[in-house]
Amino acid sequence: MSLYFPTSLHPSLIQGASLEQWNDANWQLRHSFTQAAQLEGYLQLSADESAALQSCGEKLSLRITPHFLSLIDPADPSDPLRLQVIPREAELRHEEGELLDPCGEDADMKAPGLVHRYPDRALLLCSDRCATYCRYCTRSRMVSGGSKCRMPLNMDAAIDYIKAHPELRDILLSGGDPLLLSNEKLREILSRLREIPHIEFLRIGTRVPIMLPQRITDELCAMLREFAPLFISVHCNHARELCSAAEEALGRLVDHGIPLGSQSVLLRGVNDDAATQRALYHRLLCCRVRPYYLYHCDPVSGSSHFRTSIKEGLDIIDSLRGHTTGYAVPDYVMDAPGGGGKVPLTRESVLRINGGIAVRNYRGDIYHYPSAE
Repeated sequence: MSLYFPTSLHPSLIQGASLEQWNDANWQLRHSFTQAAQLEGYLQLSADESAALQSCGEKLSLRITPHFLSLIDPADPSDPLRLQVIPREAELRHEEGELLDPCGEDADMKAPGLVHRYPDRALLLCSDRCATYCRYCTRSRMVSGGSKCRMPLNMDAAIDYIKAHPELRDILLSGGDPLLLSNEKLREILSRLREIPHIEFLRIGTRVPIMLPQRITDELCAMLREFAPLFISVHCNHARELCSAAEEALGRLVDHGIPLGSQSVLLRGVNDDAATQRALYHRLLCCRVRPYYLYHCDPVSGSSHFRTSIKEGLDIIDSLRGHTTGYAVPDYVMDAPGGGGKVPLTRESVLRINGGIAVRNYRGDIYHYPSAE
C-alpha cells in the first residue's frame, strides 16, 4: 500500500503522526475529530457551525477522520465536503413532513437488524458506527450512539430468519458501516451467510473507501474475495472525495475481483448542479466504479437544508443523457417515504396530487414526498 501524508497541512490535523501512523486505519479512528474544540484548532468555524456543534451530539454524534478533514478547505464554510460532515443549526430543526425513520425500515424489521421488504432480498444491519458521520444520515436516529434510540442488532436471530425464508437470494450488509468491523467479525458474518444454500450473492454498502481508505488493505480485500459473488456499493458524493488514497483503495478492491458501484445523494450546496455531477461520475469511472444510484435526499428529520426539488434532479439527469457516456449516468431514485422502497424518478413517474409530489412504487402504491415541486 502506498503511503500518503498531507505534510503541508496544519499540525493540529496531523497530531504529530508519523507517515506510517497516518496511513494506519486504527490511528485515524483513534484520532478522529469528535469535539468542537478539536475542530477549532483546524477549521475557521462559522457562527452557525459553532452554535450547532454545542448540541448536535444529542441527535447524531460528530466524528470526522483526519483523512477526510484533510480534504476540506479550512477557510471556506461552503466547501461541499465540509457541508456534509460539519453540523449546521438547520439540522436541529424538524420540518413538516420529515421523519425519524424516512424509509420505514422499522415496520419491515423481521428480526433485530434484519429488514425484509422486497420479495427476494433483505437488508442486514450489522454495525451502528461509521468512520465519519454524514449530517444527512437516513439512520441518524440509531447510529453513532448520539440519540436515545439504539440500532437493534441480533445476528443469530437475523441469520435464523434468513435460513427460514428460501425466497431470499440477495443480502445487503449495511449499518453504520460494515467495513468498520474487524476482519474476523466480518468474516464470521459472511461465512454464516454463505452457508445458507439459497443465498446467491452478497452486497456491502460502505463509505469507508472514501472516509477511511487506510482500512482497505490487501488482507481485507483477499478475505472479501473468498465470498464472491460479492458486490460493494460505495457512497461518494463529490469528485474531490476521490483523492489518490481513495483511488488506490478502490483500485485494490477491483484488483481483487470485487465489482464496485456508487451510490450518491443529491445534496443542496454539495452536488446539485450538472457540472459537479458530471465531474463526479467521470472521476468514479476513472476509479473503476460504475455510477449506480443517485438518491433523492430522504426527508429525515433535520435535512431540509440539504434537500433539492425533484425537478432539479431530473434536470441534472437530462443534462447527462446523451452528453456523456451512458456508463456515467446513474439511475435517479427515491426511497419512498414510509416504506415504499426504491422508486425510479422520471418525468413520468412523479405524480402531482393535491398540489404536492407523490411517487408510485413497484407494487403500484402511492407515497407522498414533502415537497411542493
